[in-house]
This record gives sequence, C-alpha cells and structure tokens, in this order.
Amino acid sequence: MTQPNPKDLLEKLVDTDLEFADPSQDLRNRKVTDSSGKHIGHVSALFVDRQDRKIRFLQVGAGGFLGIGEREFLVPVEDIVRSTPDEVFINHTLEHVVNAPPYTPSLIPMDENVWIPYYGYYGYVPYWKR
Repeated sequence: MTQPNPKDLLEKLVDTDLEFADPSQDLRNRKVTDSSGKHIGHVSALFVDRQDRKIRFLQVGAGGFLGIGEREFLVPVEDIVRSTPDEVFINHTLEHVVNAPPYTPSLIPMDENVWIPYYGYYGYVPYWKR
C-alpha cells in the first residue's frame, strides 16, 4: 500500500458524498460504553479515510446538557470491541478516553498532527503504516 499524504488522510463522513450500503452499520448517535461498562457519551461523528473509504475514528461527545458544555474525544475504530443497534463498546476506560490528547474540532487543522497521537495513545499502529 502506498502511503497517503497525511494532510489528506481523513474527513468527517458528513462532509463527503459517501453513504452506508447498509444503514444499520452507521454508528453515529449510538451510546458509547467503556471496557468497565460505564457510559462515556455518544458517537457524534465518524471520520473516513479518503483513499480506502473506511471509517477510521469515532468522534465521541460526552458531558454537557443538550449539547451545551459537551466535550469531544477521538477514539480509533480499532478500539471498538463490539456494537449493537444502540451502543458501541470500546476497549478502554472512561478515564483513558477523558485523558486522551485534547481535541477541539473548531481549533485543530485536520492534518497528521491530529491523528498520530491518538493511535499512539490508544496503542494502535496508524492504518497507513500497516
């Protein structure tokens, strides 16, 4: 596999013209539960790689009330253990997710500096290096 240009790696699914062949595979708005059974938040967005058209990250919204005060976290899709029609279960704890590198969607440019630290933090190899 040729290495993609890191600056063109990922974009939010909502910003593409891609759709799920099977809508039941769409994880957005599902509850996110950690490895100990604690509710973290919900999947607020999905990031897809432009080259392979695969989901690579979950954007998880947590906290707040009616979206006010909500924080956003990135979780690599490799961290998903299983999912149900209403819920996504991940391999790490709430504490681990909360202590991940900060993510502020409106302030961070979408380049390699966003994605690489998350793979390392969660203990995964970036998909373009596999």
